[in-house]
Amino acid sequence: MTDRSAFDEFVHARSGALARTAYLLTGNHHTAEDLVQHALLQTARHWERIATSPEAYARRIMYHQNISWWRKRRFTETTLGAYDDAIPAADNDLRLSLEAALARLTTKQRTILVLRFFEDLTEVQTAHAVGVSVGTVKSTTRHALARLRTLAPDLADLVGVDS
Repeated sequence: MTDRSAFDEFVHARSGALARTAYLLTGNHHTAEDLVQHALLQTARHWERIATSPEAYARRIMYHQNISWWRKRRFTETTLGAYDDAIPAADNDLRLSLEAALARLTTKQRTILVLRFFEDLTEVQTAHAVGVSVGTVKSTTRHALARLRTLAPDLADLVGVDS
């Protein structure tokens, strides 16, 4: 790595945002930390090549690594003590409801919802990031939102879905 200060600056500026996304992807604070560390390690290793778009590279590493982990094993852990800034602290009930509902989705459903609604990716971008077809993204999103409506009807306004 030739420009250590640029990498350090990137880590300082973007690690919080990466950590929030990682938590939403994994649903577990400790696993999210591992995911961010893995992404930053890979980003550091390839810094010279990706210095023009390091965040996109780090996020893609996180998406792929998370998918790799859930393909190898299914997590059933639920952690409700999460980042308070993922949702404003003024609405702790909503935050807890969201965390509990996301924890009850499959990892694939949670990943696709995070990419679509938190990361604001299109269906095509999400399909590319996860490595599935656009049709799979559409059907998984539909099933996940239906499950969220059942598990936590108070979240319908959060994602703009009619109950």
